[in-house]
Amino acid sequence: MGGALLGPRSCSGVRRLAAGQRSSPRLSPLRGGSLEVMANRLRRAPVSALGLALVAALLALSVPARQADAYQLQYCSQIPVVGGIPPWGFHTGPPLTAANGSFARGHGQISLTANTVSGILCQVDRSRGRDRLIVMTVEHHLLYHSHYAVLWGYPGNIMVVNVKVRSSNDPRCRVGTVGRLTLFASYNGVRSDSVRFSFPRACAPHDHLYHGSQVNNQVPPL
Repeated sequence: MGGALLGPRSCSGVRRLAAGQRSSPRLSPLRGGSLEVMANRLRRAPVSALGLALVAALLALSVPARQADAYQLQYCSQIPVVGGIPPWGFHTGPPLTAANGSFARGHGQISLTANTVSGILCQVDRSRGRDRLIVMTVEHHLLYHSHYAVLWGYPGNIMVVNVKVRSSNDPRCRVGTVGRLTLFASYNGVRSDSVRFSFPRACAPHDHLYHGSQVNNQVPPL
């Protein structure tokens, strides 16, 4: 992270300062504005090697704070990784590495005879490097299950449950919001699993459909 504190825009700003020009990147607002005031004074003063070093230090202090905060990574660490094959579970692929995307995983217990289910799951939506994370629990009633479902042109197991948001760093998607999760796991040696999240309008940005060979579902009967 340290190597990214002064990116191309910041370095070009320092070069413009050396040429006596106005620097285009704006410094992030700071408490009291002291660093920005100092930078402005240096911009108007005759430039020396020491002055350039001071300006570079000020930029390093003021600019990257929000950038570092924006690129904090959240990989559903609140959800423990279980060993072996859970009664039901899924993940939608490898963790996020790009500035945009989404990722989800979860697992739990299920009883097809009692028509009950439990578990915990999470989903991360990343936009421009900022993560919006919701952690959900599974409502206990199993809404639907079939061993003879057909989806994406292949047979498989399917289960449908309601999920409730237990924690959220997305202010629009509040704790207590109830959504729906549909898991499909193909069989007969075919990998065409899918995961679908559906939410009310407030949490609609978290509606996602994951499908493809990167998705790995376990839906009973195994």
